[in-house]
Amino acid sequence: MRTWSFSSAGTLFFGRHAVRHHLADACDRLKAKRAFIVTDAILVRAGLLAQTTEPLAAAGVAFEAFDSVTPEPGVELVRECVAAARACKPDVVIGLGGGSNIDTAKLVAMILAHGGDPLDYPGDCRVPGPVVPLICIPTTAGTGSEVSPAAVFTDTANHIKVSCLSPFLRPNFAIVDPLFTVTCPPKVTADSGIDALTHAIEAFCAVDNDAFPLPSGERSVYQGRNPMADMMAAEAIRLVGRFLRRAVKDGSDLEARDGMALAATLGGLAFSNAGVALVHAMEYPVGGAVHVSHGAGNGLLLPFVMRFNVPKRIDQTAQIGVFLGKIQGNGLAELADGAIREVEQLREDIGIPTRLRDLGVTEEMLPGFAAKAFAIKRLMRVNPRMPQNEGEILDIYKAAW
Repeated sequence: MRTWSFSSAGTLFFGRHAVRHHLADACDRLKAKRAFIVTDAILVRAGLLAQTTEPLAAAGVAFEAFDSVTPEPGVELVRECVAAARACKPDVVIGLGGGSNIDTAKLVAMILAHGGDPLDYPGDCRVPGPVVPLICIPTTAGTGSEVSPAAVFTDTANHIKVSCLSPFLRPNFAIVDPLFTVTCPPKVTADSGIDALTHAIEAFCAVDNDAFPLPSGERSVYQGRNPMADMMAAEAIRLVGRFLRRAVKDGSDLEARDGMALAATLGGLAFSNAGVALVHAMEYPVGGAVHVSHGAGNGLLLPFVMRFNVPKRIDQTAQIGVFLGKIQGNGLAELADGAIREVEQLREDIGIPTRLRDLGVTEEMLPGFAAKAFAIKRLMRVNPRMPQNEGEILDIYKAAW
């Protein structure tokens, strides 16, 4: 049996008012006196930037904020943020927001430390060493970026999302305060929540660790499913099944916000060790072309990929049905089918699009998408049923179109 490992952010603080109580302490532990905060204008208006800077000011930590990050940021915006950070000369970079903001913060910390351009680093384990210290504070419950080694942005010239994966991109501190998600609107709550479910399901159904097909001489932050990732993925799935509909329906439901914040972090811990797979590979070209949110794109594709994977993961898919609740059946096949139908129902209940055509995708785009997805080998090899050619992926796209 192959040895497995498990990695996370350096320290995780979780709970209501965690930012107020622990942000200054995190800066003190890093001996940081100057912070560069990566965020967006919506969070400024919502008062979350002010709630973040208050403990910094009280602790005597100087700060500057870049508040122009947009969803699914293009490489040009990342370069703009890097330029602002260089002028600031920070001791610590703070990512405040959803996955786009946190991922941009990671890219900034990477380039401040090592130079170059964001497009120099996509792929597995290409960051040469430690980055500028990172503190990440999520304001959505979905991406798990606060504990992951991944940073995604859009290669606008080639119309595809790309990802930098490195253990050096795991934050020094993750501060998860569910109260910071209360202002998250229903659509963003839905998109990010289905993203958390996708992470957990892909991790739970990933190729087994001892069969992970990593070519000799290559390194990867992913390693296939292992017992610790399985436990975290399973609990994340349970929490999403229990709380996502509630959080979308009533953003002030604090129990639901607590549950979804924990689900997102657990999903992030699971996938950032076991891996994400075919859903993500297929979403990257879709998102790059039609600019759908990463979560909505994943959520749309998730049940179609689950059906593709069932022949290799019928046991796990049946268990997912049990985790989500309300699933009954005689035998694994019925339970697995019920699990997929429950994911479809959840997707519909929270308003996730159900067809690629609803996003503006044309049928003529699909072969190009299949070629781009098939080329992302670092994700293909995590999938339990590895597509043998572009045609198999094209068939899934056609089913989803």
